[in-house]
Amino acid sequence: MNENTNESSNFIHDFIDIDLEEKVYDHVHTRFPPEPNGYLHIGHCKAMYINFSTAEKYRGLCNLRFDDTNPIKEDVEYVQSIMEDIKWLGFDWEDRLYYASDYFEKLYEFAEHLIKKGKAYVCDLSQQEVREYRGTPTEPGKNSPFRDRTVEENLDLFRRMRAGEFPEGSRTLRAKIDMASPNLNMRDPVIYRILKSSHHRTGDKWCIYPMYDFQHPLSDALEGITHSLCSLEYEDHRPLYNWVINECEPEHKPRQIEFARLNLTYTVMSKRYLRELVETGIVSGWDDPRMPTLCGLRRRGYTADALRDFCDRIGVAKTNSTVDYALLEHCIREDLNKKADRVMAVLRPLKVIIDNYPDNQIEYFEVENNPENPDSGTRKVPFLREIYIEQEDFMENPPRKYFRLYPGGEVRLKGAYFIKCESVVKDPLTGDIKEIHCTYDPASKGGNSPDGRKVKGTIHWISAEHAIDAEVRLYDQLFAVPNPGEEGHEYKDDLNTDSLEVLTGCKVEPVLREASAGKGYQFLRMGYFCPDNKDFTKERPVFNRIVGLKDSWAKIVKE
Repeated sequence: MNENTNESSNFIHDFIDIDLEEKVYDHVHTRFPPEPNGYLHIGHCKAMYINFSTAEKYRGLCNLRFDDTNPIKEDVEYVQSIMEDIKWLGFDWEDRLYYASDYFEKLYEFAEHLIKKGKAYVCDLSQQEVREYRGTPTEPGKNSPFRDRTVEENLDLFRRMRAGEFPEGSRTLRAKIDMASPNLNMRDPVIYRILKSSHHRTGDKWCIYPMYDFQHPLSDALEGITHSLCSLEYEDHRPLYNWVINECEPEHKPRQIEFARLNLTYTVMSKRYLRELVETGIVSGWDDPRMPTLCGLRRRGYTADALRDFCDRIGVAKTNSTVDYALLEHCIREDLNKKADRVMAVLRPLKVIIDNYPDNQIEYFEVENNPENPDSGTRKVPFLREIYIEQEDFMENPPRKYFRLYPGGEVRLKGAYFIKCESVVKDPLTGDIKEIHCTYDPASKGGNSPDGRKVKGTIHWISAEHAIDAEVRLYDQLFAVPNPGEEGHEYKDDLNTDSLEVLTGCKVEPVLREASAGKGYQFLRMGYFCPDNKDFTKERPVFNRIVGLKDSWAKIVKE
């Protein structure tokens, strides 16, 4: 029985509890088995979280195994990126790193075992003919004309397949189950095919490769996995999983349990679609901060703690559903609210000259780094006669209830002084505002009202002399609709054309020149940002918007 009774439970844990009580197993051993044919995305994060956290809850083990049985699509680049993502999320496979390719010889022996039992045969039908013979969900399939080959003939042909005698695609090894089964996966599925491609680990040693539905359960068995936790699309494959285990008769017999996969609004999870976005240049790469890949989310500024919290909040369900993207954003806001230093950054600068402030005077105001974390300390921010404010914090003809700066109006500069707009200087050709001139109230030092007068607006600012030029990339969701491609049209038709806005000439505090990769900051009143882990340098600081300050999920929950 699980001893950690204070931890949350779910239907998977309920199944495991029963297995432990009934002595089906005396321990828990799971695995995370990605295919190294692409980069991990947030859907894989959920599967990873479930497998590793389940093992942790029961004080068991979790393996990392690469299901690398398709040499055409796999690459060592993906292997390395997957391991990096898992470590970043804080999971540890310790010394239990495996590859399905480690078991190729044993898998081959299991295949011969099936042939000798009369449970597998070599079929000469083409891929198209196999599909035609398979039947439909409402009509049974037809037996292959090669289904009744003798054991001796099948063994001979299969061994010659391994020896490379036959052309690619000319023959397959199929399980002999039931062509009339209501489950199409049980209609004599292909379990080996000829692929004359070099494998990233075994080179040209093999020219036949096992299919996923054959390899996967046997790899689980060979590793001593107790509970094979996988997403719901494999539910219809479970009878085949069990058939392979029962007929191949490995020493260990794992149990498959399915959970609902993660679907997220404003996102696509298909590896094919994600690869297409990269290859067509719609995004800059697998790590583009708009991508749902883990490397993309990491570059965007999402933290491992936030993603783990997200996985914990969405829970483990038996039926598929779609999670609102706002919940993911809520998790990163909650995490960064506690961790992120507050700094001032002006993204669209407008120069302000404080006419009555002494020309050569400089003051330093002490501001707290994070009011949510007193241990974060304080820093000194320089103040001079010339500063920058946001363009949107000034209007010549403001509407009612506009509490920022306007001619004759007064605002509080965060932590500094009250200033009042006295005049505006415009470009004579374009009419654009070049700068505004203000006066300050020396008695309002620190932003305090000297005589009790009310100043409703507080805005952020940057000393013009000390400001650091930076590039800021304002990322938004990649798609403009919650469910891309669901209205009967191409998913790419739903792309958000405003998913990225690049601002140059932004002004940020000097402290941000030393910003470190992976560290999030709250740009006061603007949102949460982080240094781009690819393009940021001290000479050319580049920041990515992680998420805005407005929390729509918190509002949804409150309502």
